[in-house]
Amino acid sequence: MVRVTNVYAICAFAAIGGGLFGFDISSMSGVLGTNAYKNYFNHPLGSRQGGITAAMPAGSLLGALISSYLGDYFSRKIAIQIGGIIWIIGSIIQAASQNVGMLIAGRIIAGICVGITSSLVPVYQSEIAPKEIRGRIVSLQQWAITWGILIQYFIQYGCSFIGGGPNDPAQSPNAFRIPWGVQAVPAVLLVVGMIWFPKSPRWLASKDRWDEALSVLADIHGGGNPNDPKVLAEYKEIEDSIRFEREIAISSYNALVKPKMVKRVLLGMSIQMWSQLCGMNVMMYYIVYVMQGAGVKDPLLTASIQYIINVLMTIPAILWMDRWGRRPTLLLGSFGMMTWLFISGALQGAYGQPATEAGSEVTWVLVNKTQQAKAIVACSYLFVATFATSWGPVSWTYPAEIYPLKIRAKAVSLSTATNWAWNCALAFAVPPLLRSINWKMYMIFATFNGCALIHMFFTAYETKGKTLEEMDEVFDGPFKPWQKAPVGSRMDELARDIEAGKVKVGHVSDVKTDS
Repeated sequence: MVRVTNVYAICAFAAIGGGLFGFDISSMSGVLGTNAYKNYFNHPLGSRQGGITAAMPAGSLLGALISSYLGDYFSRKIAIQIGGIIWIIGSIIQAASQNVGMLIAGRIIAGICVGITSSLVPVYQSEIAPKEIRGRIVSLQQWAITWGILIQYFIQYGCSFIGGGPNDPAQSPNAFRIPWGVQAVPAVLLVVGMIWFPKSPRWLASKDRWDEALSVLADIHGGGNPNDPKVLAEYKEIEDSIRFEREIAISSYNALVKPKMVKRVLLGMSIQMWSQLCGMNVMMYYIVYVMQGAGVKDPLLTASIQYIINVLMTIPAILWMDRWGRRPTLLLGSFGMMTWLFISGALQGAYGQPATEAGSEVTWVLVNKTQQAKAIVACSYLFVATFATSWGPVSWTYPAEIYPLKIRAKAVSLSTATNWAWNCALAFAVPPLLRSINWKMYMIFATFNGCALIHMFFTAYETKGKTLEEMDEVFDGPFKPWQKAPVGSRMDELARDIEAGKVKVGHVSDVKTDS
């Protein structure tokens, strides 16, 4: 069978799994304002709408928790394909929904897929990518998320004009059924296309399939040459790492709470927690409500601009994260998002007033405050741009690269489950919060960003330029996160020694491993 060997092609295609996450995020935002949705599901408000929205992240939480078992047993690749099949089933149920209960069931099932793919796609990408471009490669996950958000939103925006348009009291239910059904298409492409992609070489090595592991490394990093010095150096690092992990019995969940490992586990979970508490997904899920509160005349169209910004501003992070580094990107991102949210909240509080429209989800609005409304919209766009260049890509890259191979899937599943636990809580809580504390919600999320800034300053180590097998040295070394540590990787020196004949790497058939 023909096998795809280009690293960018492999990881970009796998990132379709991230695109499903994006479809999830905007699967509600484009239909919330349509009469078809409101009339068919009996005008869900407050906690009822929160429950519908939260069903997807609730399923994703479950999917994230089971992802490590699927990824370790079946392989990262096959587990991603399993997730795609689950998404197709969930999408069909959503598109055929006859009532709120059926809609929630479909969203939970689709959410299980998102939990699996959001956990394992970054792991698969990090285990495929060379260290020099690992940040760029794993950032493709976030870029795919932004594309999924944008594509689904515009599909929904276009479909909102079906059957009389969004303001027609008798609008056809096809306005929401079509976009919920169309979102199954990328999952079909993912499931079928992954057939021609390799399994993770590190997963193959962990299963003692050394011949296959070296073959994949040679194909993706050595142009098909198994004797390439860089391929042999990476192979030797993987071999040494697996042997060491087996000697100290790093394989079970018990290893996650060992003193040297628990700080990494907590850091990965914290990064995913702050990526939710920064307020970005609130903007994504409920941007229409935010724009209505700012007094925007066409909230659906105005909101769409931020989805375009999200796609475009992720590109700088993809191109330069491996140059900027993970740590400064997190710190600057937290500071920027905190600033824009404080300004937005202050403008809302100073110039807004209680809404007079009965039954509206928005209880605090700006009336005839054109300049202030424009400023709030601008801050919303700047907030999205800041997230897209910082926490968006780093929150997926960092947890996928800091753990040892034998527990990587388990640890990443916990960090991703943390993301989905907070995602679910916020999706459920934000509608009633918007109704009860309105503009003060901006201040709460701004404060969370300030807390994230302080937390990351004291705990986040720089990982750029290091191999996955060198993370023990990064986290267990003598340097504090805020101190300047040695740069570079020992793998480069090892490759030079192999090329010079100073280090010999045995043939795969000679490798002896413990069962």
